[in-house]
Amino acid sequence: MEFTQLGRTGLKVSRLVLGTMNFGPQTTEADSVSIMDSAHDYGINFFDTANRYGTTPGETEEILGRYFAGGKQRREKTVLATKLYGEMGDWPNEGKLSALNIRRALDASLKRLQTDYVDLYQFHHVDRATPWEEIWQAIDVAIQQGKILYAGSSNFAGWHIATAQEAARKRNSVGLVSEQSFYNLITRDIELEVIPSLQANGMGLIPWSPLQGGLLGGVLKKQSEGKRRLEGRSAETLEAMRPQIEKYEAFADELGHAPGDIGLAWLLHQPAVTAPIVGPRTQEQLDSAVRALDVKLDADALAKLSEIFPGKKTAPEHYAW
Repeated sequence: MEFTQLGRTGLKVSRLVLGTMNFGPQTTEADSVSIMDSAHDYGINFFDTANRYGTTPGETEEILGRYFAGGKQRREKTVLATKLYGEMGDWPNEGKLSALNIRRALDASLKRLQTDYVDLYQFHHVDRATPWEEIWQAIDVAIQQGKILYAGSSNFAGWHIATAQEAARKRNSVGLVSEQSFYNLITRDIELEVIPSLQANGMGLIPWSPLQGGLLGGVLKKQSEGKRRLEGRSAETLEAMRPQIEKYEAFADELGHAPGDIGLAWLLHQPAVTAPIVGPRTQEQLDSAVRALDVKLDADALAKLSEIFPGKKTAPEHYAW
């Protein structure tokens, strides 16, 4: 396993993140435990979850908590990231990023996770109603109490990141150290402003949905073999992009790798990317994701992939002289 530092921090994390969103709703607890143990065996030390994950909110954190309580230095081996923002109940102040909810949500996550601290506490979405001075005051207190080490964002725009960091600097706070964003070969919007903002602020990038919901995972071949059936928006996207996806799968064959391996490898070759999140439902899916670490793409291959799925220039050059 390769390791890198998370943004400008000294924290070393694996080049793949184990996403746990499927633990509970799609994957049994027993299988989830097996996958987490296997991830550690592979050298993956970075686990990501959220307080809303699960068939009911909190279920996935509870699965992780029982896993850590099983000993074997499982917690010590894990850089643990969780998130808050979504409503956890029907009563006021059970969601978003008020100082009150940050305090309550963090304590509740720590109880479910059966741990004293979270390595990376992430804002799952921007809260337009709460001032950053209040958010950072609450985070600074949590850091001083030893309940979290670092703070990160998710689904932020470039200007949200800039605003958050400026407010943190005024308080002499560490601020955000990472951002989780929707990023893959097909969806490259964050190349306009988010990635430049991350690089300017020394932040790590943690892409989610690295295979665009399976569209980059060999969907056409799986459909022809009767192994995959898409519905709704995914089916519409597939039909709209079928010519590109056909070229992509053919190029993957030419390179001698599975399409999913190529999609993950492309992200690992992007200089701003710390580690993409892989969210396996099965052991086989985890094994497949790890293979991507051995895929090396030269300049010609990267250029060909960008020819099939064009990226974005940095703003404003993308749309202005």
